Amino acid sequence: MDQEDLIVGEDGLARPAWAARDPLLREYYDTEWGMPVRDERGLFERLSLEVFQSGLAWVTILRKRPAFRDAFADFDPDAVAAFDEDDVARLLADARIVRNRRKIEATVANARATVALRPEGGLPALIWSFRPARTPRPRTLAEVPTTSPESVALAEALRARGFRHVGPTTMFALMEAVGIVDTHLLGSHRRARSGIWPD
Repeated sequence: MDQEDLIVGEDGLARPAWAARDPLLREYYDTEWGMPVRDERGLFERLSLEVFQSGLAWVTILRKRPAFRDAFADFDPDAVAAFDEDDVARLLADARIVRNRRKIEATVANARATVALRPEGGLPALIWSFRPARTPRPRTLAEVPTTSPESVALAEALRARGFRHVGPTTMFALMEAVGIVDTHLLGSHRRARSGIWPD
């Protein structure tokens, strides 16, 4: 294993390099990333943040998360689904968030699609139905995949239901973030802590 793949912190805990240096990323890694999220609002928030993250550093989105929550009604799908062109204009003028029209409009469209999914069992049931039979077991960062057959299928299923900006790479990142797969490196103190995957 490359010495930069896992870094042992002052607390004696091993983390990947991306989560070892910035305090905000370390807190996110230690307490949230990879833990199961099964509620509609929680999944809609994570999905929305992954949409905004596309092409940007995750720490940028994490730093703006409180502002995103404020701007998008705490990611209440019903509230965001009701956003109109005035709301889009308001969001485009909000310097606290990522001001990208396509991503803002996609988030509104995704809220409407989330609401429309409820008669089919809802967003959590759909997303979690793509949990694979096995999870990756990466020893190095180079072994962490960026897509999977399941993320490709999830992206297709979401697009078929009106979701936007939900490509296979973005959906794999979502699956990692909400515990559907465990891509913590073997040797990380967070490996197999989700209660979903045993090792």
